[in-house]
Amino acid sequence: MQNSGSLKSELHEAEKRLLAELRTLRRALRGKGSRAGEPRLTAGQRIADTVAATMGSWTFIIIQSVILLIWIILNVTAYVQQWDPYPFILLNLALSFQAAYAAPFIMMSQNRQQDIDRKAAEHDYQVNIKAELEIELLHQKIDQLRETEVLQLTEAVNELTAQLREARSGPGAAAISS
Repeated sequence: MQNSGSLKSELHEAEKRLLAELRTLRRALRGKGSRAGEPRLTAGQRIADTVAATMGSWTFIIIQSVILLIWIILNVTAYVQQWDPYPFILLNLALSFQAAYAAPFIMMSQNRQQDIDRKAAEHDYQVNIKAELEIELLHQKIDQLRETEVLQLTEAVNELTAQLREARSGPGAAAISS
């Protein structure tokens, strides 16, 4: 009975190896510290992150809106010197120039963030697998303890039954049954 019960709850060898690998990997990461595993950023990556963070802020939008408004007001109201008359071709050129350079910076920053998110998702997946295997291992141990306890209780019941039979069939059995 114990053999068939342990076969039901036994972890497969592949799961055991995976659990051992995940435990080793987790210990290694814990030993390094949280910052040691992170790669250092290059100057270009830092610049891309700064540009993306700046251009994606309300401060940038408000400042740029104020500059555009001042540009338009000065060129519409200035009778003497209009450096960029009504179709605002120079303003369009400046905004196109800004967009042409901003887009690659923002995309570089997004790509790097996507890589970070992918690594975090892989790490979360490994943690989930490890937790699942650990829970399965705990279930196995609990099942083994339960099987052992049931076997011990069965043996105790058998011994008590045998003792009760001996007591009934022994020399004082006639006195007990009356």
